[in-house]
Amino acid sequence: MSQNILIVEDDLTLLKGLEIALHDEGLFFQTASTLQKARVILNYTDIDLLILDVNLPDGDGLNFLTEIRQTHKQMAIIMLTARDLEIDIVTGLELGANDYITKPFSLAVLKARVHNQLRTQFQAESHIYQSRNYYFDFDQSIFQVSNEMIYLSKTEERLLRYLVEHRNSVLQRDQLIDYLWFDSNKEYIEENSLSVVIKRLRNKLGIEHSIKTVYGIGYQWKEK
Repeated sequence: MSQNILIVEDDLTLLKGLEIALHDEGLFFQTASTLQKARVILNYTDIDLLILDVNLPDGDGLNFLTEIRQTHKQMAIIMLTARDLEIDIVTGLELGANDYITKPFSLAVLKARVHNQLRTQFQAESHIYQSRNYYFDFDQSIFQVSNEMIYLSKTEERLLRYLVEHRNSVLQRDQLIDYLWFDSNKEYIEENSLSVVIKRLRNKLGIEHSIKTVYGIGYQWKEK
């Protein structure tokens, strides 16, 4: 499953170095050199992990940490800063940071800590997907679009979960058919069965649904 990382750092050389060091399949990066830009990204993008500097040109990262914890309670946050006093570290952790790394730092250690936070978050929240318009609790079969309940068939629910768990990845039609009807005799599945389920699911998710057709290949849950 792809995961989204936002790096907020005003040292552009370090910012580029972090992107290169953390580059990995399934990780998507956005960057911001100011808190103002970071706010815009967080308002319109689902971020799994935030790497946040403390000293930024338009504000204090610790104050920003307090601010965003009000609305992003589950997002993993790693503070990455030259402020290495014990009081700063304790303050950062008490305000809600999941980890606190001081500069200079080892890129290998940072990468290991990033993957640890992403792994922990995925294990804790893999049954819930939440974005600006959607709330899906797959364990409880609760599905909301713009705070309105929708009701899905078991096949629609399985398809939605598979798309969301592999969000931003293109899934082939045969791959989806094998997943949805794994215990059926596929010889009797009509060619357009998947298209019918996709259409019903899109109708229930609304006009701004996130299921994109990749012509000649399959479908993709494309986060906005």
